[in-house]
Amino acid sequence: MEKFDHIDIALIRALQRDSSLSQRALADIVGLSQNACWKRLSRLREDGLLGQSTLRLDPARWGLNFTAFVMVRTRRHDRLWLDRFRQLVLAIPNIVDFHRIAGEYDYLLKVVTHDMKEFDGVYRQLIEQMEFDTVTSHIVMEAIVDNRELPI
Repeated sequence: MEKFDHIDIALIRALQRDSSLSQRALADIVGLSQNACWKRLSRLREDGLLGQSTLRLDPARWGLNFTAFVMVRTRRHDRLWLDRFRQLVLAIPNIVDFHRIAGEYDYLLKVVTHDMKEFDGVYRQLIEQMEFDTVTSHIVMEAIVDNRELPI
């Protein structure tokens, strides 16, 4: 584990809350000069601890009101099958998260669409192009907590 001090942690926490903060605002938050803040941020980026900054959109404001978690079980676990599955998932923009998991199922996908009809199209793409043992979907009724900050 890398060594961090309270200033590094404060910088990372502030950026997790709002990655659009200016360097001046960040420096004020952590009590550093702008130059010292820039050096810290540069080191954190060079060390690979800060990734790409992205913009978080409100799905509902874009009409993306339907979210489902799709769980997949397969009998195939070879690299060729997984590579093919990965390529299919990457080709479907409505699949926003993709995880290999342990337990009763092998993969978990988060699918965001405008409605059930569009979700059904995504579902059909998956089942028509890949061989699965079992596929089950869990429809989200309400996102109570979504995309929390990492607990550092």
